[in-house]
Amino acid sequence: MLSYDVCECSAPLQRMERPTPKPKGTEVLLEVLAAGVCHSDLHIWDGYYDIGAGKVLKLADRGIKLPLTMGHENVGRVVAVGPQAKGVKVGDVRLAHPWMGCGKCAVCKRGDENLCLKSGNLGVQRQGGYSTHLMIPHPRYLFKIGKLTPEVAAPLACSGITAFSALKKFDPKVLKDEPVVIIGAGGVGLMGVTLAKKMGAKTIVVDIDPVKRAAAKKAGASKVIDGSAADAVAQIQKATGGGAWSVIDFVGSSATVKLAVDSIIKGGSVVVVGLFGGDITVPTPYLPMRAMTLRGSYVGSLSEMKELLALVSKKGAPPVPIKTRKLADVNQTLNDLREGKIVGRVVLEPAAA
Repeated sequence: MLSYDVCECSAPLQRMERPTPKPKGTEVLLEVLAAGVCHSDLHIWDGYYDIGAGKVLKLADRGIKLPLTMGHENVGRVVAVGPQAKGVKVGDVRLAHPWMGCGKCAVCKRGDENLCLKSGNLGVQRQGGYSTHLMIPHPRYLFKIGKLTPEVAAPLACSGITAFSALKKFDPKVLKDEPVVIIGAGGVGLMGVTLAKKMGAKTIVVDIDPVKRAAAKKAGASKVIDGSAADAVAQIQKATGGGAWSVIDFVGSSATVKLAVDSIIKGGSVVVVGLFGGDITVPTPYLPMRAMTLRGSYVGSLSEMKELLALVSKKGAPPVPIKTRKLADVNQTLNDLREGKIVGRVVLEPAAA
């Protein structure tokens, strides 16, 4: 099997060849057909997360070791199954849910494996899809994609489920009546725009890049706002009739979280998804006096993946711009992503390598 691995942080991914593994027990081996390139891969590649005040959270602190094959948005064809793997067969095409827990703790047993403290996520703690082959520990992580093509389905494993889970953090009645403000129109933000529309919600998108604002408008945003404008807060409050009830920050920088908090109405909620980095200060009286909610959202659960795929099956695939590239183009793709040159999603096709 062939893969491109992070062997040294910030250095180009290295082409690696190793024997193709054979599944044991409940394991399932996939030939990777599509592997989405996600912005969070840049943080793993760099080797740290910026947590503000000159401090960083290092890969080692999250149990991540090198060399590592990144890639957590994967669709593959089953090429081998372990003797205890039930419900899949050779030839099946499946989306791999990447957010895996230990499967034994109370968190996992209630269905929230994505929140497990002993996570084994694909492309993070476990080898991912920037490879010709991918081992999945259990069939419960594999989902049918119906009529979707692999390159369209793959981003649902992260950008799709992340946006969907964030939207579900809001009261459905509020979503029906009030627009959702989405900060950041990258791959996940655009997914949020399209999924919100399928869920019956209107969106207002805030981004500093005019190209991405145009993409958001094309994707269905009712209004777009320049986040770098001096009166961005006033524009958001005007567009929402006095302040936003629901804001999702898909950037997660100090400036964008502050913008979100400053833009909400009394009783409003801010959900932070992005991992750009930084820190914030919120006056503690704001929390009770403004009855505000400030929370995070981390990817999504197995049940939410099932819900998301059902929604997409019923109402169609999110019309997010998707371009495909060869696996060998992974380094150029990561650099393009860092430089803001990618609108929507780039999906690698390892099986075509």
